[in-house]
Amino acid sequence: MNEQETLWIKQARQGDDSAFGCLVESYQRPVFSVCYRMLGNSRDAEDAAQESFIRAYRYLNKYDPDRPFGTWLLSIASHYCIDRMRKRRLKTVSTDVLPPEVVPDRNTPNPEKVFRNEEKELAIQRLLENLKPTDRAAIILRYWHEYSEKEIAEALDLTVSAVKSRLYRSRQSLADAWIENEPSNPIRGRRPNESPAF
Repeated sequence: MNEQETLWIKQARQGDDSAFGCLVESYQRPVFSVCYRMLGNSRDAEDAAQESFIRAYRYLNKYDPDRPFGTWLLSIASHYCIDRMRKRRLKTVSTDVLPPEVVPDRNTPNPEKVFRNEEKELAIQRLLENLKPTDRAAIILRYWHEYSEKEIAEALDLTVSAVKSRLYRSRQSLADAWIENEPSNPIRGRRPNESPAF
């Protein structure tokens, strides 16, 4: 945690709303990203991100400064999304993608590449939706936010060995589903240990 962030947290704990606003600005993108990956659409993700920040503000005095603030905040977002998913108990299929970044004209990708990337994004989102909520949170924190297994364990109130187990099972499940659902995959439909030449 940098000195500026430490100062914002201290000021926010003393009631400075603008300091908490600075924290929101710093973390709004990763919090939204976790919520989007968990819930599958941007409208629900926006609501969940807002609620996560409200909860963080409400419980800021319970934050342990020895723990990274980002881990604590994404933990709140992950748990909130897990609760929403459990209550909802319905599968959601994403019909939108994250808004593209604003880039200079010279770097604008061609439309075909954008379309392929959006298709891949939707396919990944659909595969994530098949995971159990806690497994999905572990995968998102590991591969989209590069959290260590220890940080994931802290964020999700699990042991490190439970995180390793969940990540292993989830990766296997995602890989199997990707192979099964990817029409252009050369090994789709091949039996185990079968030669690709046949």
